[in-house]
Amino acid sequence: MQMIISVLILIVAVIHLLPLSGVLSAKRLSALYGLSFQEPNLEILMRHRAVLFGLLGVFLFYAAFHAELQPIGFIAGFVSVISFILIAWSVGGYNASVRKVVVADVVALVCLGTAAVLYSILNL
Repeated sequence: MQMIISVLILIVAVIHLLPLSGVLSAKRLSALYGLSFQEPNLEILMRHRAVLFGLLGVFLFYAAFHAELQPIGFIAGFVSVISFILIAWSVGGYNASVRKVVVADVVALVCLGTAAVLYSILNL
């Protein structure tokens, strides 16, 4: 069962690592989100966001192989994906590229929820 938990956390880690490529350039951010990032302040904020997602992705990757860190990973992952889903749904009107991010976060949420339940059963 621990292997299943690890695989589910790795899926969430990969989902969080994908935006890391946005740190490279505004062009890469545009490819990820289907938006223009010509305004320097927005580019700075979004490239920094890519770094933060990278950090979370790396932590989740590490936690997948260290069961004692998995509860922290669950919390961090849940905060990340639930907050994005709620913000996206409350604002609405997002483009197809952002819709892909919403779908990826729903997948991450299912993976995290399943992993957290399995972790709880394993550690009763």
